Amino acid sequence: MSRVSRRQFVYCGSLVAAGLAAPGHGMGLSVAGVDARPPLDEFGYGDVTLASELHNRQLEETSSLLMGLSDDSLLKPLRKMSGQPAPGEELGGWYLYDPNFDGQAPGWAGFAPACPYGQWVSALARSYAVTRDEKIREKVLRLNSLYAKTISGDFYENNRFPAYCYDKIVCGLMDSHQLADDSDAYRILEHTTDTAVAHLPGRAIEHGRNWRPGKDEWYSMDESYTCAENLFLAYQRGAGERYRAMGAAYLDDEYFDPLAEGCSDFDGRHAYSHVNALCSAMQAYLTLGSVKHLRAALNGFDFLAAQSFATGGWGPDERLRAPNSDDVHASLTDSHSSFETPCGSYAHFKLTRYLLRVTRDARYGDSMERVMYNTVLGAKPLLADGSTFYYADYNFKARKVYSEKRWACCSGTLPQVAADYGINAYLRDARGIFVNLYIPSSVKWTQAGVNISLTQKSAYPFEGHVAFEVTVSRAAEFDVNFRIPAWADGAYLAVKGKRVAEPVTPGTFATVRRRWKTGDRVELELPMRNRLEAIDSRHADTVALLCGPLVLFAIGENVPAVTRQQLLEARKVGAGDWRVETAAGAMKLLPYTGISDEAYSAYVVVS
Repeated sequence: MSRVSRRQFVYCGSLVAAGLAAPGHGMGLSVAGVDARPPLDEFGYGDVTLASELHNRQLEETSSLLMGLSDDSLLKPLRKMSGQPAPGEELGGWYLYDPNFDGQAPGWAGFAPACPYGQWVSALARSYAVTRDEKIREKVLRLNSLYAKTISGDFYENNRFPAYCYDKIVCGLMDSHQLADDSDAYRILEHTTDTAVAHLPGRAIEHGRNWRPGKDEWYSMDESYTCAENLFLAYQRGAGERYRAMGAAYLDDEYFDPLAEGCSDFDGRHAYSHVNALCSAMQAYLTLGSVKHLRAALNGFDFLAAQSFATGGWGPDERLRAPNSDDVHASLTDSHSSFETPCGSYAHFKLTRYLLRVTRDARYGDSMERVMYNTVLGAKPLLADGSTFYYADYNFKARKVYSEKRWACCSGTLPQVAADYGINAYLRDARGIFVNLYIPSSVKWTQAGVNISLTQKSAYPFEGHVAFEVTVSRAAEFDVNFRIPAWADGAYLAVKGKRVAEPVTPGTFATVRRRWKTGDRVELELPMRNRLEAIDSRHADTVALLCGPLVLFAIGENVPAVTRQQLLEARKVGAGDWRVETAAGAMKLLPYTGISDEAYSAYVVVS
């Protein structure tokens, strides 16, 4: 959430002609342009076990931190805003309720009281579903019970973000119902909705528009246009018909209609929330069957991809840009707020998961992987005082730093991101499994009465060899589909030591269908070659170096002059670092997950 002015700018034209869309997507998409089969299904949180230290550490750190926050501190702003006794220690930062907030306090303390509360409950419910730790479930149930006593219209009247907070509370309660077996969650949700509706706009109101008479400009930043996704999900999960109707009412068709026609209305819009809103468009397709909203999401993703950094991140200074703008390049010198990392990643993962489920197009998995390994997985950890890693910095003079905004919105999304890595890794259909992310892990499922598990082991993304082993309760025939990244020229598969004869095409899923037996082994080779990506076509000398899915960041305060060929000849010299030989000496490069406090640059200018 940020205060940004929005310039009204609409760009219309063929996405294909502008070079923004891959074949089969973008303007002119028909129903036939989407896979005719039912959408792929997600696995449950408990079906996937990750064996990656990086991924597991982030989940453990965020879950432990939330478990360590006292119930009274978590509920304090909800109680205070509802005029109730509010014992316990203040968390401070954005979470603080200050009725006299005027934006002058350091870090905007008091800006968004209780804003991440529902996300924290959601993250705990997801963490319980992953770990089955009963202490986590007990905290979820206890928080919901205590929260139910705070519900009042005053909470929404005293809130600059009534729709935002309601949306997150819906998410927390429906996750509590589905993932933590809270039998009271939907009763509490009904009470919440009955109370909240009189204090909500009833429709999507764009960022920057104040629909509450007598309120100052700080009240114009609510995000009602993102609410539809969770309302539709609540309906799908059995919360009631009213949530389907509410979801339809909160669709932001002022935003979606141009996108559905292949027109960009991105310029100046708040980045995270409008990408998050594309998830509502996907839910409108999945819930209502609206092809218009599917087109809006497909086209929106294409416009987003065209203005993304090599890391997959987007939205410098939290603003989307017009097509063919030089703003993203300019941000390399003008800004250190390049990508709102936890929030942006959360929206990006959801959007690409939806699009992958519906289209079965591997490009969305490629995009998800790029964002995961080059942004949020390298985020600084959330600290107990609310210090939040808010922005990734892609400036030529960059560092990883904590934001001065304590308990900001990213403190709500990071725990959700950390819990979701497993469900992003695999998808399934009636014929078998789709391996989307290459993370050391195992997944289990039942197909046609057969209990199956698939285990993958690798040092990916630092090495391109990935091994899989199958275990089945009895021999069975099914598909295993492997995402072959678009960069992986020369990739191949081998089953039981024998190379698969069918060609493996980068940018697709390669399918192996056979009668599987316990102990069957598949090996996937993804050649890791260096390549350069320019920031845009107008600044072809400003490039990032990539190896496989990893962006390699130049380390140091002063990056030496380097040529294209020298960059392309970068060599790996350790488990996770690279060297480039230049005329001025060696230049060190690291992936984002390997950077601590060093100065770095995502892009270099080559000669």
